[in-house]
Amino acid sequence: MLRTPALIAIAIGALVMTATPAVATAKPPSGVVDSLQRDLGITKEQALNRLANESRGNAAAPALSKKLGDRYAGTWYEGAESALVVASVDASDTAEITRAGARARIVSRTFAQLTTVKESLDRAAPPASVHSWAVSPQDNSVTVQTSDPQAAQSWIAASGVDASAVKLEQSAERPRLFYDIRGGDAYYTSQGYRCSVGFAARRGTQLGFTSAGHCGTSGVTTTGYNQVSQGTFQISSFPGNDYSWVATNSNWTAPGVVNGYSAGILPVRGSTVTQPQGSVCRSGSTTQWHCGTVTALNTTVNYPEGSVSGLTRTTVCAEGGDSGGSFISGDQAQGMTSGGSGNCTSGGTTYFQPIGELLSVGGLTLVTAGGTEPPPTGCQSYEETYSGSLTSNQSAYQPNGSYYQTTVSGNHAACLDGPNGTDFDVYLQKWNGSAWAVVASATSPNPDETLSYNGTAGYYRYRVHAYSGSGSYTLGLNRP
Repeated sequence: MLRTPALIAIAIGALVMTATPAVATAKPPSGVVDSLQRDLGITKEQALNRLANESRGNAAAPALSKKLGDRYAGTWYEGAESALVVASVDASDTAEITRAGARARIVSRTFAQLTTVKESLDRAAPPASVHSWAVSPQDNSVTVQTSDPQAAQSWIAASGVDASAVKLEQSAERPRLFYDIRGGDAYYTSQGYRCSVGFAARRGTQLGFTSAGHCGTSGVTTTGYNQVSQGTFQISSFPGNDYSWVATNSNWTAPGVVNGYSAGILPVRGSTVTQPQGSVCRSGSTTQWHCGTVTALNTTVNYPEGSVSGLTRTTVCAEGGDSGGSFISGDQAQGMTSGGSGNCTSGGTTYFQPIGELLSVGGLTLVTAGGTEPPPTGCQSYEETYSGSLTSNQSAYQPNGSYYQTTVSGNHAACLDGPNGTDFDVYLQKWNGSAWAVVASATSPNPDETLSYNGTAGYYRYRVHAYSGSGSYTLGLNRP
């Protein structure tokens, strides 16, 4: 029987280094393969195929979502070897999905509709017997974890959502904070807590590391596992979110790795998000290294201290002393341990705060192993640069909300530098005498874009669009 979920205080020893998310291509460490075999009950061949399929699927999922547009209904993995499934509300998308190497599933509700239902529930104060809720694309519904279905149904009715789009699941969880810390690569706070390092990340030239927001507020100082002076919390958000960033001093360096305990020292090479039913592993100072699967993205969890939204739900076990530590899929950083229920003897549920939101909000760059990728140069080499900030699905026009005129033919070039973990796009528009028409665009499923267009004299402007995610951007321009 599962005990109450709890925010988990954990420490992982190690750290990380990157510019942009990358798909894992290196041979997976044997410790990761062995752990997946042990914890998922699969063979070595299935574990290897699973990791390879998830690496390809995680890279393909954003583009498929964008391609299907408002017909998209979610992605997830199925089977021991993680076959990618993509859902749509339109059967005519089957061929497109199949061509991309995924299995097609036709359902009745779009992902956007389910997200609207989930967001409506977010605005309704839940009873204590409701433990968490999230969009479940594989169920084509919003699943609610509760110990009292009748109370949950009343809450759902009061929220005004379509009850047929909500699926109740019996749960013995009750989230609470875990602050009982044990060995491993921990850190200590000036408030008397001990938590765990998530991933190394820089803000500009300042080195630091990510962790859980409930581990410390801004201004709280830390010492390392060896009692050496370490740093200060400069970013912290909890509840609402559960992330933090500690700026470290010159006593500390970052090799870009995670302490996998029985799995060895593991490299981190990016932060591509794994999809539902994909494999994920966790490192923590109390229970060390354990693996499982992702069961839901963008989950809202109802802790006694307040609700936290945007968490990822997993089948990985954890115990007190594991908060803030690393969740990783292959060599791709996923996030920091938040809370959970159960234990690593009987099993349990654990939630993590995805790292992408913190990287974006904090203007952070993940540190990865090897140093093979040069730091991004951004768009500073262009003749003109403009900056702004967008929320998801918002647009802005540059230069400065206006347009420019060129009297000669020539090349128009643009460079968009968006926040990590988002999908920002850029469009070049030309005035055709009656309306603005798109003449060039760059719309990959990434935060950064470049485009080049040879055009005639006329009036032009750039539209910067936040397809998904929010944050600050820089646009570099060259005109004829």
